[in-house]
Amino acid sequence: MTTATPVTILVDADACPVKDEIYRVAARYRAQVRIVSNSPFRIPDDPRVQRIVVDDGFDAADDWIAENAGPKTVVITADILLADRCLKSGARVLAHNGKPFDKASIGSAIAVRAIMADLRSGMDGPGGGPPPFSKADRSRFLQALDREMVKLSR
Repeated sequence: MTTATPVTILVDADACPVKDEIYRVAARYRAQVRIVSNSPFRIPDDPRVQRIVVDDGFDAADDWIAENAGPKTVVITADILLADRCLKSGARVLAHNGKPFDKASIGSAIAVRAIMADLRSGMDGPGGGPPPFSKADRSRFLQALDREMVKLSR
């Protein structure tokens, strides 16, 4: 009897507001979790959860995640360009608010990102930023991660 390869959740952790939710869902599905960052984070005492601290190089965490993403992987990130790289590796990708990135939506997400960068560059002073993270975002994320885990656990 062969055992199936476990699902791995790769977390772009430096600005991730849903780490506790990821740990809970991962425990339920017995998934591996890799918390990837430029600085150490407290993680649960669980053999399935591993902290990966990369050097401070530009995009070092993104590079590690992209290089380790694959078909049995869920990547959690708000970084659209990282999401694109991971989708090309066959991974499933979710934003912190539960919004899935997929091959059909990533092109328009990259275009909107470029437009917003152009708009911000023309502003005087600091610009806006994402809206505050809400309870609805947290709930939507939990539902989306659970859906992805069900799909990958089959």
